[in-house]
Amino acid sequence: MTLNGWQKKYQEILNEFGYDRSKEIRSANILNSLLKTRLDLHLLERKIRNKVVFVVGAGPSLGSSLPYLKKFRNVTKIVADGATQVLIENKITSDIVVTDLDGNMEYLKKASDLKSIMIVHAHGDNINRLPNAISFKYCLGTTEDKSFGKIKNFGGFTDGDRCVFLANHFGASKIILIGMDFGTHIGKYSKVGRYNKSLKLKKLRKGKSLLEWLATKSNSEIYTTSKPIAGFKNMKLVDLQKLVR
Repeated sequence: MTLNGWQKKYQEILNEFGYDRSKEIRSANILNSLLKTRLDLHLLERKIRNKVVFVVGAGPSLGSSLPYLKKFRNVTKIVADGATQVLIENKITSDIVVTDLDGNMEYLKKASDLKSIMIVHAHGDNINRLPNAISFKYCLGTTEDKSFGKIKNFGGFTDGDRCVFLANHFGASKIILIGMDFGTHIGKYSKVGRYNKSLKLKKLRKGKSLLEWLATKSNSEIYTTSKPIAGFKNMKLVDLQKLVR
């Protein structure tokens, strides 16, 4: 069930970024037709419900966070697109990867081969990349519009904040953000190739505002190890062990 109030937030996104809703719907329909099997949502339930979940972003602080992440092999990790490469290179498992397919496809496919559950988002501007989802073994499609068929709406806009909305939807006991900075600098793994930096920063600001809104609704304990986010408790990476216990 989509989070109460999401449709209003979605309309704000369409207005602020000038997106065409018909393209969003078309993209979701295409992704629905490409996905041949329906993912059993109990796979997500088992990894998230009543568990501590790390949400890992590709922000500038990710590099310094890696030694701490390596200590928690058995904690569920929901990973935003670009961070997947860093974790694979450091032999850290991504349980769930949230992507709109603009990251490094080689590493997204490696994550799938390593049995990560791939949550692929349909935007109006990523239709040409959607066929890549066919190569993922465990794959669920998402949209910001209405759920239907094999496509779900858990809320969220950017890869990073969608990770948090996902963890919230499936009832994580604690959600801890790592490498999610929402600042003025963009992590080197956050985007592949050339991109519009001002637009990227605008999207990050929107993602942060959505998380602040989610914080007013969530029943999970929510924390950030990076820059402050209203409604999230600030914590240090060195204190992760206490919180995970």
